Parts: sequence; structure tokens; C-alpha cells
Amino acid sequence: MTRHDATPSRGERLLQTHLGTSERADSFYDRQVHPHLTVAMREFIQRQSMVFLSTADACGHCDATFRAGPPGFVTVLDDWTLAYPEYRGNGVLASAGNITDNPHIGLLFMDFTRDHIGLHVNGSAQLVSDQELRTARPWIPADTAPGRHPVLWTLISLHEAYVHCSKHIPHLEPAPRPLGLARTRPKDADYFTEPDPASVAPTPGGRNGHPQAPTSPTRG
Repeated sequence: MTRHDATPSRGERLLQTHLGTSERADSFYDRQVHPHLTVAMREFIQRQSMVFLSTADACGHCDATFRAGPPGFVTVLDDWTLAYPEYRGNGVLASAGNITDNPHIGLLFMDFTRDHIGLHVNGSAQLVSDQELRTARPWIPADTAPGRHPVLWTLISLHEAYVHCSKHIPHLEPAPRPLGLARTRPKDADYFTEPDPASVAPTPGGRNGHPQAPTSPTRG
């Protein structure tokens, strides 16, 4: 069985009892939930180019996000420890900010293209500087993402790791981005925002002397 702060939670046990799934759950815990990375798990992580992250602040308010990079950008340091780099982004630092309040973190690695399988990794995270991590682990690749330098690293001590079954995982084929895609949609910073009222205000001179209806702005 795994550590006290890992599976099973009190809520899981209550629902298992209520729905009569305790026996199946115990079989899953005994066979699938590991307090360390197996050889197969390590190899799986080392070939992944994306991971989904979940964190929460001190009040339990959750945030889910996504990280991507060259295969193996999430570095397996040993059977109990992972690390991934934080690069300069929009400056919000939502996940890293949560980790400073609440170290619990969940990672979900998904293979959409080859084996159609997933891996859950739950643990405790801390933020360390690039220099601090490389002093302790000098063998870490120096150019995890070509041309980018980590602002921080998230260092994860594993509590549990277990399979995410293949059922309903879609098959996706890797492909280059279509040419011109960025020119046919709003910029990232504008994609989900409301249009600026000043740019869509009614203008005089419409049909029959009435103001023209506002129109959505176009972006190059």
C-alpha cells in the first residue's frame, strides 16, 4: 500500500462503500498504484512531449494547465523524483504560485499517438533555481528547450504513480501546424477577451441617416 498521504483518500473509500466497488478498488490499488516509478513508467515519461498539471492554492482553489517541450523535457531524476523547467511566460505564474502555497501536485502524461495509455503521477512540489538544481544534478541536459533558459524548475517528490486506462483516449497523428494559421485567428492575448468598445462603437452615416451597427474588429 502507498504512503499515508496518497491513495486511497477518505472520499474514495466512502464512495466505494456506497457504490459497492471496494473489492475492485483494492485490486487496483494493490496491482496498479506504486509509491515509486517502475522501469516502464520511467521510459514512458522520457519519451513524452506533453503533460497536464493540476495544482491548488492554500484555500483549495484549483488550476489545471499544460506543459510541452521536446521528448523527455520532464526529467526523471530517480525513481521518486521528477523535474520540469519553468520558462518565461505571461508573468502570472499560476501553477508556481499555487505551489508556494500548497505543494500538492498532480501530473497526467497522455500518449495519444502510439500506445494510447496514460500515467498519473501525484506528489509534492517545490520550486528551485536552475543553478540550484544543476549543482545537485549536474548531468541534467543544459538545453532542454533549444534557445530557452529556465526561470525556475519544479521539483516533484512522488507519492504515487498509476495507469490511466486506454478506453476513450483518442488517436492523434503528429503533424506540423498549418501554414498561416496564426494569421487567420486573433492573437493569443485577444482570443478570449471582449472587443474594445472604442473599436466597435456605432458610427454616423448609416443607411437612412441612422448610425451603423457595431462590427467586430478585424485583426491581421
